Amino acid sequence: MTRKSTASLRRWLTACSLLLPLAGFAAPAENTSKHAERDEPTPLVIAHRGASGYVPEHTLAAYALAVFQGADYIEPDLVMTRDGQIVARHDNELGLTTDVSQRPEFADRRRTQRVDGVTLDGWFSEDFTLVELKTLRAIERIPAIRPGNARLDGSLEIPTLQQIIDLVKTLQLSQGRRIGLYLETKHPTHFQQLGLAMEQPLLRILTRNGYVGRQAPVYIQSFEVDNLETLSRLSQLRLVQLLGSGQPYDQQVRGGELSYAQMATPAGLKAISRYAAGVGPEKGYVIPRDANGDLGAPTRFVADAHAAGLKVHPYTFRAENAFLPTDLRSSDQPAERGKIATEIRAFLDAGIDGLFIDQPDIAVRLRNER
Repeated sequence: MTRKSTASLRRWLTACSLLLPLAGFAAPAENTSKHAERDEPTPLVIAHRGASGYVPEHTLAAYALAVFQGADYIEPDLVMTRDGQIVARHDNELGLTTDVSQRPEFADRRRTQRVDGVTLDGWFSEDFTLVELKTLRAIERIPAIRPGNARLDGSLEIPTLQQIIDLVKTLQLSQGRRIGLYLETKHPTHFQQLGLAMEQPLLRILTRNGYVGRQAPVYIQSFEVDNLETLSRLSQLRLVQLLGSGQPYDQQVRGGELSYAQMATPAGLKAISRYAAGVGPEKGYVIPRDANGDLGAPTRFVADAHAAGLKVHPYTFRAENAFLPTDLRSSDQPAERGKIATEIRAFLDAGIDGLFIDQPDIAVRLRNER
């Protein structure tokens, strides 16, 4: 990216930010449940942390760009501040995605603690008020892979959930189409233990903005189980159980034996369907890689999930060689783009209902071709 193109992009980001003051006037709260689930495109294109392949993740610019690229849903990950506000960050540890380490006024906030059973050293969202977080600026999480994104370090702030909603409601008007929110509650047990449980504050914000009922353009996802079950009792919004490796942290805390592998069986998927509308599996559940790291053959996961009445939205599709199966890499350069279209087509052929992707324009183009 040249100096001139970087300056142009910064001007575009500034223009996007000017949309926010209009949101309160242009898009008052409404009952979005009038929109039917059957009207959603298939497969659903979910912008993973926004258009994070082009702009630093979890910023208003990343979400806006994803919408302009045609994404159906944007995906904010949610964490809590010390004063109980909900903001978008992939993790509660802020060192990888903000300039907090360069801020001498916050040097004394650095500490070590255990989060979801893992010892972390850094700066944590729960140690900052919203006013303090607003002084920080976003940086690119993986600058070696995405140096173009890193050119924008220091120009974008941390958005609140309400700011994201305001942006979405404004862009719905300008784009003339429905734009959904695909929200992830991060570290729910951790925040509950701190007295900062986010389930009810999250639902209050969504209800205030007209997101009510199963047909509202909202999914709420989590790697944990208990908070989804709590949300299912409090709301009719659609929920998605994420599936990773090992065991959900809330199950570890309670001393249970439930693992993600068990949850991915036909019986486990049937149990998930009692509280969730879909599952978000790591891609390997659908099409694993073989011993050489090449893309393998599809499993029965999609068929089993569909038999249980669940949608299947796997994560995460990324265009760079560093993230692709060995046989789909274009070179030995990690930051160069490989044959992501081949990978996505294989998953579409396997019957998935949607996908999380860092470059939503690629998935939109492939869907249009089909």
